[in-house]
Amino acid sequence: MTEDPRGFGIYIHWPFCKAKCPYCDFNSHVRERIEEEVWRDSYRKELAHYAAMVPGRTVSSIFFGGGTPSLMNPATAEAVIDAVARHWRVANDIEVTLEANPTSVEAEKLRDFRRAGINRVSLGIQALDDADLKFLGRQHNQSEGLNALALAANTFERFTFDLIYARPGQTIEKWRAELRRALGFAADHISLYQLTIETGTVFEQAYARGDFVLPEEDVQAELYEMTAAILGDAGMADYEISNYAKPGSESRHNLTYWRYGDYVGIGPGAHGRLTIGGSKFATRQHRAPERWLEMVADGGHATRQHERVDVAARISELTMMGLRLAEGIPLARFEAEAGRPFADCLDGAALRRLGEGGFLEVQEGRLIATAAGRQRLDAVLGDLLG
Repeated sequence: MTEDPRGFGIYIHWPFCKAKCPYCDFNSHVRERIEEEVWRDSYRKELAHYAAMVPGRTVSSIFFGGGTPSLMNPATAEAVIDAVARHWRVANDIEVTLEANPTSVEAEKLRDFRRAGINRVSLGIQALDDADLKFLGRQHNQSEGLNALALAANTFERFTFDLIYARPGQTIEKWRAELRRALGFAADHISLYQLTIETGTVFEQAYARGDFVLPEEDVQAELYEMTAAILGDAGMADYEISNYAKPGSESRHNLTYWRYGDYVGIGPGAHGRLTIGGSKFATRQHRAPERWLEMVADGGHATRQHERVDVAARISELTMMGLRLAEGIPLARFEAEAGRPFADCLDGAALRRLGEGGFLEVQEGRLIATAAGRQRLDAVLGDLLG
């Protein structure tokens, strides 16, 4: 079959953390004991199930996410990478990313992960300030974070790290100084997220009680604009709303998501999108770790959802993901997913209204959210998709 230029990814979810961060709404759990050989075998079984479903593809990326996958034994990562290579072809330049926390214990394992086949690491630094790290519930301090960055730079040709901004009490001046300092440690990619209050998190309760306040909306907007300007001056374009990279150093795995390509999701709570026989299918694995293990042991997989994505939902998903990207969405991609002309895919009146407002534009055969549109993307999507 003809390979999809958007790539074909494999996502592996490791659901365990040392502690639950108060801002996090991901499917993560704290356990005193983990039988890692059982997990290793279960990942291999679920991979085999999906390999039989979508054979003959070429894997362009593998992503170990979580949770905190740097807590796993590097031998587990190696076993998963080997299993992927047994079931599918792998690209010569395959990107294999591991999310890692920068505690001293986990950082010491980075070289072992490199030997296991990981060739890109994503470090959850989150802040370069000890007081803010404590507020965010992180298990590392500033010194450990900087040491981990130095080790990553000496171990991997490609690495990235995350920072969270728009934190309580954070001024324009403070963030400018922290961001410039962070750039001194960055290589070719960095992820910068505004702090948001997610449903079901500890922060949701604390925020509702008034334990802390976030910067005003106009300050948050100025922080966002300043961030893009400083990174742009450093040669790192905002290719996605929260991600900045030098040309050619974008996250290949995440680009597959944002370009609405296919990917397999393995592990508790993992989602996938797969094109089979011309139809797009949404998959989702059982969220609870122990139940996931039981289902895999019984049936070889723990899929709770395997549903055809109808045309309306395909258009909606493609739009929500693709408008996050500075490159926008090729109009031909709408037509390929929907099987109809672009003019029949989206609300024409909403497109005109958002275009006149300076939030969307059609340029060189692509639908693109402008800088103003991407800054207000939730509102833009609400108007466009209803």
